[in-house]
Amino acid sequence: MAQKERHILSLSGGKDSTALAIYLRDLGSVPDMEYIFHDTDKELPDTIEYLKRLEAYLGVPIERTTKHTSFDKMLRVYGGMLPSNHRRWCTRMLKLRPFEDYVGDDPVVNYVGLRADENRTGYISHKPNITVVYPFQDDGIVYEDVIRILEESGLGMPPYTEWGRTHSGCFFCFYQQKIEWVRLKQKYPELYEEAKTYEKPNKINGNIFYWNQDESLEELEQPERIAEIIANWEKNQKRLKTKRKNRPLVSVLTGYESEDEEDRGCLMCFL
Repeated sequence: MAQKERHILSLSGGKDSTALAIYLRDLGSVPDMEYIFHDTDKELPDTIEYLKRLEAYLGVPIERTTKHTSFDKMLRVYGGMLPSNHRRWCTRMLKLRPFEDYVGDDPVVNYVGLRADENRTGYISHKPNITVVYPFQDDGIVYEDVIRILEESGLGMPPYTEWGRTHSGCFFCFYQQKIEWVRLKQKYPELYEEAKTYEKPNKINGNIFYWNQDESLEELEQPERIAEIIANWEKNQKRLKTKRKNRPLVSVLTGYESEDEEDRGCLMCFL
């Protein structure tokens, strides 16, 4: 007997995956959709709140795939070596592996919220039993459509965008810009303090790894350094506004622009 095909949508707490869940649910075209979330136990309170609201809208539970692991457990496995854009073990061990374990060997259609106006591909899985589809790209859904979907549903944009953060994901994510670290300290000083505690010698070679690679959070939080980061950010925003006549809507809503595609981070975390 052939295995029944499963339909799975991975949620990050970000705007695109949330909008895709709403879009497909309202279309009624996908029966028995499974909604999952890879919780690292270090998510922003805003992200958890947003997912709870989405769960209420969908009327079905969002399954947590990481019940037996967490960031702290995996950090011990890696000897205290913090993840970075050069060693993204957090994405591999806390996002991709839990996803593949949850899927197992069943035939699965995985729905990914890449938009029609994005020039990137998804880092999801290479397992042969997983077929990845991109409904937004197929239907020509762009950023403005995502905003409309979120507003019409009553959920609106993720709450962290109100204080200038651009992504969901762990509160100490190394993909954060320094201005976002400043805003984290202003909004959630207790989380900033927790992030500082991870910057200590690791068990592998005794080196100290910093979230920002070249600058500790203790250095970053000094008043004169914060003032410098804010001034540099404001200067950069003025330059980008002059350079780009048509600013992306995301920069209008969050007060943030970046010229570096790498700043956007991992799809499994941020989509």
